[in-house]
Amino acid sequence: MIESSTPPAPGTRAARLRQPLARHVLEAVAVENGVCIRPLAMRTVDLLTGETETVPVPCGATLASKCPPCAERARKLRMAQCKAGWHLDDEPLPDPDPPTEDAKTLVQLRADLEAVRTDAVTGHDVEQVGEVDDLISQVDDALADLGVRGKTAPDSRGRPRRTRSTRRRQDAPDLPRLPVDRRTVGRTFTGSDGTVWRPSMFLTLTCNSYGRVNGDGTPVNPDRYDYRRAARDAIHFPKLIDRFWQNLRRAVGYDVQYFACLEPQRRLAPHLHAAMRGTIPRVLLRQVAAATYHQVWWPACDQPVYSPDRLPVWDDDTGGYRDPGSGASLPTWEEALDAIGEDAEPAHVVRFGVQVRADGVTANSRNTGRLIGYLCKYLTKSLDTCHAATSDAQRAHVDRLADALRYEPCAPTCANWLRYGVQPKNPKAGLLPGRCKGKAHRRETLGFGGRRVLVSRKWSGKTLADHREDRKTWVREQLAVLGYTGDEARGGQGGTSDRVVWQLLRPGDPAAPRREHLLLRAVADRNHWRAQLDAARAARAARGHPGPFSAVDPGMPRAA
Repeated sequence: MIESSTPPAPGTRAARLRQPLARHVLEAVAVENGVCIRPLAMRTVDLLTGETETVPVPCGATLASKCPPCAERARKLRMAQCKAGWHLDDEPLPDPDPPTEDAKTLVQLRADLEAVRTDAVTGHDVEQVGEVDDLISQVDDALADLGVRGKTAPDSRGRPRRTRSTRRRQDAPDLPRLPVDRRTVGRTFTGSDGTVWRPSMFLTLTCNSYGRVNGDGTPVNPDRYDYRRAARDAIHFPKLIDRFWQNLRRAVGYDVQYFACLEPQRRLAPHLHAAMRGTIPRVLLRQVAAATYHQVWWPACDQPVYSPDRLPVWDDDTGGYRDPGSGASLPTWEEALDAIGEDAEPAHVVRFGVQVRADGVTANSRNTGRLIGYLCKYLTKSLDTCHAATSDAQRAHVDRLADALRYEPCAPTCANWLRYGVQPKNPKAGLLPGRCKGKAHRRETLGFGGRRVLVSRKWSGKTLADHREDRKTWVREQLAVLGYTGDEARGGQGGTSDRVVWQLLRPGDPAAPRREHLLLRAVADRNHWRAQLDAARAARAARGHPGPFSAVDPGMPRAA
């Protein structure tokens, strides 16, 4: 459509339509000030005075399509988390404390109760088994109160664990295997000038090829492109990643730590970038990637048994699905697994592609901030929007992959198993193939149902909530220079006061203000807090103690 360069006459409908809406202007101001555009209304109640106040609280969205300020805040927090654990010289977590005498006494009691329960099960004394189970639960709760993590003995309740042979495939190369040491930091190197440095690595892993593609990621021959294998690889890619880190730790002999993010390539295949602590020979990394695989031991799902116009029907009497013609019950999930013979082949095998890239990075390198930004650049976007589809071929490529994912089983509970003549695990009425609500079937995930950010347990010794609290502590320390303490240093909302109760105002609550009023209040609060923080920084600079980080993102690398 060709737009006229002549402005419309004042007072006409065309002139009025060109004027911006007040709501859009307000949202633009909120975005510029880093304020959430979808705030939640929270009521604070002072238990001592009875005073109430309605305050806006950020929605906490991680996608820019929902809330750009909250998504950008979450991305920068992840960047700070990545920076905190990448180049550590010391172990982030101390060794566990030795068990106390009280804990040992309770475990001894737990052992005696286990013996009593075994005798009761052998004697078929159901009443005594129930009583002992109650006592065991009380002992486990007492151990948890003493600070003991985990369960002394997980409850199996007589359910046998299904296992498969752990023998390696003949088409996979062997790997070296070393005892895994408890250390997580990498080795050090000494330069010719005596300088000691401890480098780390930036690793990139990709999926295998499904057919030749063009420069824009679209297949050269769509009819020969293996969309089914691409869909299955995307669904089971998280298991392959877990197996890779397990194999890598066994090969190098220490507990390798990582901060990884998933993004799609232009061909829409999963693509993993990882910041890895310590250095490992590139030859060994490629060897581990080539030898890593994940076998999916599921019932056969290559040929559909039922068509969309002829699907299994639900039977209320048996609580399962039946064949619409013969009325025979479909095999349950457990029965279908039992039918897989020992000599059978797995339903699918996931492998990495040949492209494995590993780059060394030092703690003082100028590339550190750039790599962290590159690692987290797509966290605010859904997977299907990381690369814009600007041509019909690219949009058709996304449609074909989404169509392949629609009927591909994503989990044992997936409704698509009915299409292949198997009842899903824990079936219920109303399941329809192609209508599974699993995350892997959504267009915006491109088949990847796992987490976008994968962080090992000992990366920084802190959870994401701990890193968020560190940022709050940093702000309070800055404001303390001006004498702001308590609720004032928390933004004037009484955030952690024991006498303040927070209540969420649900939609439709007469006391809930309109979103526009919440946005105006949030923008005003943000400007007030920024003025306080700027004054605190100026006061610190006047005293000769300037802060090392920016006021917006404390702890962030400058190059990011």
